[in-house]
Amino acid sequence: MKTPICEQYGIDFPLFAFSHCRDVVAAVTNAGGFGVLGGAAYTPEQLDRELSWIDEQVKGRPYGIDIIVPAKFEGKGENLSRGQLSDRIPDEFKAFIAELLARHDIEPEEQPRVGSALLAGGDGERLLEVAVAHPIKMMANALGVPPDYMIAAGKQHGIPVAALVGAKEHALKQVAAGVDLIVAQGTEAGGHCGEVSTLVVVPEVIEAIDDAVPVLAAGGIVTGRQMAACVALGAAGAWTGSVWLTTEEAETEPHTVAKMLAATSRDTIRSTGRTGKPARQLISDWTDAWRPNEAGHPTLPLPLQSMIAEPTLRRIDKLAAAGHPGARALSTYFAGQGVGLMNKVKPARDVVFEFVQDYLAAAERLGGSVRD
Repeated sequence: MKTPICEQYGIDFPLFAFSHCRDVVAAVTNAGGFGVLGGAAYTPEQLDRELSWIDEQVKGRPYGIDIIVPAKFEGKGENLSRGQLSDRIPDEFKAFIAELLARHDIEPEEQPRVGSALLAGGDGERLLEVAVAHPIKMMANALGVPPDYMIAAGKQHGIPVAALVGAKEHALKQVAAGVDLIVAQGTEAGGHCGEVSTLVVVPEVIEAIDDAVPVLAAGGIVTGRQMAACVALGAAGAWTGSVWLTTEEAETEPHTVAKMLAATSRDTIRSTGRTGKPARQLISDWTDAWRPNEAGHPTLPLPLQSMIAEPTLRRIDKLAAAGHPGARALSTYFAGQGVGLMNKVKPARDVVFEFVQDYLAAAERLGGSVRD
């Protein structure tokens, strides 16, 4: 394909793949797409190692990085340490998790662990400094308008800045801030997402920004025909995430992969129980325990909820991998509604090629529907 966005980013096919796994990023880029590494959870030193490895694998082919610096989060601007942030977690939340584990025959820890904040926050600028020292071809931010230093770094180094949005109002703010690429993400998406469907939010965003910048479609897209449908709506390509979780290279725990392969499109839910912001993930006893507007326990704001939830969920994953039935009932992971179409473990390269073939078949069907 020789679309404008393919030429702009030096790719063969306008398929952008977000993943926390460097192996997926490299495989997609080497197959002609554009891999994007989720980098917010790394230290600057770790990120440098990950990007150096990708550089060696892709040999100059384009890839990018996504660093989450939310517009709003607990403690923003206060320069709090992890200890100071953890002091804001009420004891009742720790007690609730202990009781939830006990109900599933998991012995609670005497001293519940509190993890680091799973967002770049104050480390965002340092992570970005590491990233621009590598040949990245795009930097992205989720959860709000990118910070000023990201916009400035993009202009200084000639690197496009992308931003994810879930509503046309957000897209207008992003364009006004100076972003170069909008990812219009529907509620079907895994991870943090809004409430509007992909089929609605994509044309809304395109119409609202009036061709100011290219728009990628996201949310539940796991096949080439879905991608073709979004291009028919006016999108320049697709931004994908969940589909890579069941690839051979992915970081996903084997028991979670098995859950995804068995799941239907109705087996996900938007829950604040993992991060404090609505994020679509597999339904489990964990998400049931934090259900809003029902008997569920209220959640803490970002990043406090992730600080208390992530260490416990990692422990649950280890127990689930060993066959613990209670842990398997609790285990969950980010996944979009497209999970119902993810039914086989494949190499990431094969997923890219299947996207291409499926896209071309859909384009032929669309062309064949037009008569003189």
